[in-house]
Amino acid sequence: MEQNLIVCRSLTKQYGRSVALDQVELTVGRGKIVGLLGPNGSGKTTLIKLLCGLLQPTSGELLVDGQKPGPYTKSVVSYLPDRMYFADWMKAGDMLGLFADFYRDFDRKKAEEMCRSLGIHPSMRIKAMSKGTKEKLQLTLVMSRAAQLYLLDEPIAGVDPAARDFILNTILTNYSENGTVLISTHLISDIERVLDEAIFLQTGRVVRHSAVDDIREQEGKSVDALFREIFRAIPYGGENDAR
Repeated sequence: MEQNLIVCRSLTKQYGRSVALDQVELTVGRGKIVGLLGPNGSGKTTLIKLLCGLLQPTSGELLVDGQKPGPYTKSVVSYLPDRMYFADWMKAGDMLGLFADFYRDFDRKKAEEMCRSLGIHPSMRIKAMSKGTKEKLQLTLVMSRAAQLYLLDEPIAGVDPAARDFILNTILTNYSENGTVLISTHLISDIERVLDEAIFLQTGRVVRHSAVDDIREQEGKSVDALFREIFRAIPYGGENDAR
């Protein structure tokens, strides 16, 4: 088993002349909850899609568990996109069946128990669910896998505070022991309490990667306060970055 779950060496991704990630150097270990933080357009979603294998690097190297993104890495990565990708006509039970068929590491019993605790019946259709319920269901599916890397793109955007608490507690109590959770968000104050490390991205570059405890000790401030200081000249918030 590789010591570092994620390794980026001079990782670069361009869209035409636009550089989304620029010579990124990064290593992330196992058993961590890591915040991927930055203003809109900083490259958060691009990095997540590269880790998923949905995009290919322009140059440089990206390894997940010692291998380049491909069939193996896709089998150990559990991805929560920033938008629901299931059809409105589908029922909760359809989604459970889909995940059970598609992923060997999916624990259907665990997912069913979580759904029951949320009051989500298998016969409920997606189109009849509130945004918060959809978010909870999708997170339940993603966190019911025994994955090595969980990639969560804006998991708490647009849901009420009670739903955010449920989502964060679900993340805390359900990722596998050797797994790492990478959470992309701009709602720093809401997730700070669950983070072990924080990665700050600015215009496609990693400007800081530190343990959260080190930030508090060395800077004498919260991760949210440091984020605002680093990016105070850059407007942020609203919807997830386009890249």
